[in-house]
Amino acid sequence: MDAVNAADPADEVLDVVDEHDEVVDRLPRGEVYARGLRHRCVFVLVTDDEGRIFVHRRTPGKLVFPSHYDMFVGGVVGAGEGYDAAALREAEEELGVRGLEPPRPLFSFLYEDAGGHGSWWSRVYRVRCALPVRPQVEEVAWHAFLPEAEVRAKLADWPWVPDGLAAYRLLRDFRDGISGSAGSRPPR
Repeated sequence: MDAVNAADPADEVLDVVDEHDEVVDRLPRGEVYARGLRHRCVFVLVTDDEGRIFVHRRTPGKLVFPSHYDMFVGGVVGAGEGYDAAALREAEEELGVRGLEPPRPLFSFLYEDAGGHGSWWSRVYRVRCALPVRPQVEEVAWHAFLPEAEVRAKLADWPWVPDGLAAYRLLRDFRDGISGSAGSRPPR
């Protein structure tokens, strides 16, 4: 069984990385999370043909941020897996689709979690999905495509995953041409 398809998510092997996003070790996800070690994640903003954003609520059984809302699909990058491959894999898995166009990388940033979950190098992507979605029930408890104005209106009302919220704010700055966010950089 490969690292990305481990039966128990805690057993999935991840690359542990340093402050420069260089691999320094490989450990099971459960250990990486328990020790707060830096690893890699992808965030994919999915829009439909009308430009609405795919928003979902995570299932209660998730290892981090259970039952929180997110405007991204994505997750951890498996050991030896590239960011681009992880973005496509995660988007297709969570949306329940096949044949999605490869997500377009936008920028990378280092997320430092204030809640004690550690930090992770993160790459933000965007993709349009014209396919009917059938979200993965293990990952997604509720979903809808919402206009961005509605997403912005819900930012104060719904419990959002903090890393997704940080990525969304950076994405808005990125789209508005604002630079200089600490730790952010274009994808390499």
